[in-house]
Amino acid sequence: MLKNVDGKLMNDVNKLGMNDCDLFDGNWVYDDDYPLYDSSVCPFIEKQFNCLKNGRQDRDYLKNRWQPHGCNLPKFNATQFQLKLKGKRVMFVGDSLSVDQWQSLTCMLYAADPQAKYISKRNGSTSFFTFPKYNTSYLVSRNVFLVDIVKMENGTRVLELDSLNTAAQWEEMDVLVFDTWHWWFHTGRKQPWGFVQDGNSTYKDANRVTLYEKALNTWAKWVDTKVDTTKTKIFFQGVSPDHDNCTGATRPSESTQGQHPGEIVLEKVLRGMNKSVHLLNVTKLSQYRVDGHPSVYGFGGHRNVDCTHWCIAGVADTWNVLLSAILHQI
Repeated sequence: MLKNVDGKLMNDVNKLGMNDCDLFDGNWVYDDDYPLYDSSVCPFIEKQFNCLKNGRQDRDYLKNRWQPHGCNLPKFNATQFQLKLKGKRVMFVGDSLSVDQWQSLTCMLYAADPQAKYISKRNGSTSFFTFPKYNTSYLVSRNVFLVDIVKMENGTRVLELDSLNTAAQWEEMDVLVFDTWHWWFHTGRKQPWGFVQDGNSTYKDANRVTLYEKALNTWAKWVDTKVDTTKTKIFFQGVSPDHDNCTGATRPSESTQGQHPGEIVLEKVLRGMNKSVHLLNVTKLSQYRVDGHPSVYGFGGHRNVDCTHWCIAGVADTWNVLLSAILHQI
């Protein structure tokens, strides 16, 4: 378990002062009071996460509650969450797993008060979800590498490992939750860049974990030099695990897949930082949840089985319960 180093890796905050309890060390228990909400009341859930609407019949995957060893995770209270963030803006930055967590949170909040007015809009790669009643805004910025991709005059797209021009928008937020991992391993037509710019060096390709670490270091440098973390709270989602085969899974696994390579690199980078960053260490707890993926009930159906994203309602709700618990302590 990671130990807290004040101003570097904020895992001690995650203990919430409850008998030295680590909220991320625990197990899933069956709970008849789950799920936390009825996802059918949320008309805005994207198809790739809307497993019940897409025909999933089993319900046991909705009945699992994360139980830390040695303490109880505070119950999510949507009204308290909104009041805590009244007048503030929360932004998720990353890939479709950031969208997953953002959609989960907006549904958790809306389902608690379905008569409340909300405003939902999209501008380019950024989506906005606002509750005028609380003057709270929840945004998601689709930025899968965090660092920049620049299109050259000849049409070539270059991944610039030391550039963060999009960060100007981030600096306006009160809470930021970052995520990057899955897109670093796309090749062929799914790879959105042709060359890598690394300082004064340009090359075609390199070890993808190395590229990932270089990008994280660029992000970490931006946090350390540009962000006032007494005003803007910084979280990193951790690394959301996928599973090789999730078809037909209806219950959590009894074991995990071991420490995730992306998690190892992320924790290394966070340890080297000077500013306070709160790690939502969701990797291990999510590794158990082979049953929580859309599988054939996602966007691609049986043609493209989805063992990467998470059904809503589902696992991402727990990520947000953890986010809420930590936010109420900082």
